[in-house]
Amino acid sequence: MRIIDASPDAPAVDIYQGSNPVAYNLGFGTATSYIPISPGLYDFTADTTGTRQVLTTARATFATGGQYTVLISNIAASLQEIVIKDQGASAPSGNVSLRFLDEGTATGAVDVYLVPSGSAITAVSPLVTGFTFGTNSGYLNVPAGAYKVVIYPTGSVPTATSVGSYTGSLVTYSSGAARTLIILDSKLLASPAAQIITVSDYDSPSATS
Repeated sequence: MRIIDASPDAPAVDIYQGSNPVAYNLGFGTATSYIPISPGLYDFTADTTGTRQVLTTARATFATGGQYTVLISNIAASLQEIVIKDQGASAPSGNVSLRFLDEGTATGAVDVYLVPSGSAITAVSPLVTGFTFGTNSGYLNVPAGAYKVVIYPTGSVPTATSVGSYTGSLVTYSSGAARTLIILDSKLLASPAAQIITVSDYDSPSATS
């Protein structure tokens, strides 16, 4: 299991499995690496760092061989904790599995574009449309290669000169890999209106682009 803190305004948190500490002092936009855990039913709490003041809880069953994400999300006044299952196996040959989670509380509905290297966004259709807070795209298999992730408000028509809510750097995704991309509120007060963090779910032992 790993933990991701996607709440833009909650205090830093410590994560407990029952009375056992799992992670300390997690803040907005941080993600742990995978932490080994035995199969079974567990209760997790997110507590204000340095205290045992419980802010939110989750209960989940962890299966043998499974990979899971404990996700802390929403604004502090409505803080929530959910557990989602991750892909722990290879994407189909020649493909990468990408999953998008929308945890942006202030971004509104968005369309997500995956723009291949050398291509213009005007030549690309959105990979995901009408994406709103709390939405999970599931894993989408796309050809391995180099892409920029670009976000626009839903219904906007990108042009050669328009600026989206977010434009990422060019990233190469290798064959067989699985990644989760989390849409978050921007840490900036002005544009861009969103940010994305990417976490690794799986890498093929013989990964190639």
